[in-house]
Amino acid sequence: MKYYQNILQTIGNTPLIQLNKVIDDIPSLVLAKVETFNPGHSIKDRMAVKMIEDAEKYGKIKPGGTIIECTSGNTGMGIAITACVKGYKCIFTTSDKQSKEKIDMLKALGADVIVCPTNVEPTDPRSYYSVAEKLSKEIPNSFWCNQYDNPSNTEAHYQSTGPEIWEQTDGKITHLVVGVGTGGTISGVAKYLKEKNPKIKIWGIDTYGSVFKKYKETGIFDEKEIYPYITEGIGEDILPKNVNFDLIDHFEKVTDKDGALAARRLAREEGILLGYSAGSAMAGLLQMKDQLTKDDVVVLIFHDHGSRYIGKIYNDDWMRQRGFLQTELLVSDLIKAKPDKTFYSVSADETIRNVLSMMKLHDISQLPLMDHEQIIGTISENTVLNFIIENPLYNPEKTARSIMSDPMPMVSLETPLSTLNKYFTEKIPGVIAKDPVGNFHVLTKYDIIRVL
Repeated sequence: MKYYQNILQTIGNTPLIQLNKVIDDIPSLVLAKVETFNPGHSIKDRMAVKMIEDAEKYGKIKPGGTIIECTSGNTGMGIAITACVKGYKCIFTTSDKQSKEKIDMLKALGADVIVCPTNVEPTDPRSYYSVAEKLSKEIPNSFWCNQYDNPSNTEAHYQSTGPEIWEQTDGKITHLVVGVGTGGTISGVAKYLKEKNPKIKIWGIDTYGSVFKKYKETGIFDEKEIYPYITEGIGEDILPKNVNFDLIDHFEKVTDKDGALAARRLAREEGILLGYSAGSAMAGLLQMKDQLTKDDVVVLIFHDHGSRYIGKIYNDDWMRQRGFLQTELLVSDLIKAKPDKTFYSVSADETIRNVLSMMKLHDISQLPLMDHEQIIGTISENTVLNFIIENPLYNPEKTARSIMSDPMPMVSLETPLSTLNKYFTEKIPGVIAKDPVGNFHVLTKYDIIRVL
């Protein structure tokens, strides 16, 4: 029989999955280390077990004790699962910007959760760092994991995540892209990979309102860089000991909006439902794509599952309230919604007979007419029908050019649907838009009806 003795034995060995659609025109092979396959649905399971097992090893906690941690949710989940298996109690402090789903999940595993204000100094007695430290001093037989400064955090990824990535890429990885919060993931993986190949580039993803990028580039801890942000899981207003700046080649900042939109793209285009930091990592990579070549092998680490953000980045109302989604659909949305994006057109010198056959074959009622790859006119089903009725003895070899009407208007991808609708008349059956790749698309009233 093949089975695991407990849920902790299923942690690690997560898959590496190629990204195909969200990479836009990146020439490299882009692979995602999808950590949602861990039992707690995040990469934090790895270091949670390591921190507790090391605490047991060095006598910092004894049976029946209490584990305390300040967490954005994912580390707490890994610790709570570990505590269930090992028989410990859990108390977590978290910030008030964390999603309700994360807090409810921690409670479901038997943990006590204390919600603390986000917009206070780390040294403020109300901060989730200070509250956790205070509880650890007051509660007997308790252990504060302190993932920010605990070396077991980095060591977990040096021992597991790094070797897995090296083995899965057959040592061909050239770039690692990962969001930076406590620093354990990026530092542990980077240490292992750079020992194997010092030329591997390590790109850390930061967020606006965090101190990492400026500190890396100037060595200055600038409190003016600190302000509230919405992105969860990355960025800090402190310098955790687990962030090894010497191993990180570059920090790239990503806005709250771009991270959220990229996460939604990953869900809709790749079928991978991920958390906020995954979207930020993806958006950061797209911002740096000009530095990549076709010979590069890029690995992104996707930390956690999107189920923890259903009430936030995957909620349209939440997104619109923050200005992350436009309130009105655009021509670009219309194109994305079209099931068949083929651009059907005919030469202006094609016969009317063949034009009718093409319309019937593809079940379309209008066609752009082309002359040397230029759109010079339009022929519609009604135009052909009226011509045949009025000219029953017409020459079947007569060309479409002879009865064509003006070309359909060109519109931009940013045109709102309310404006687009004003283009349509009896003589204008549709409009034409050109996507960023250079492909034409015919859009009709039916396309608007379908998307609405």
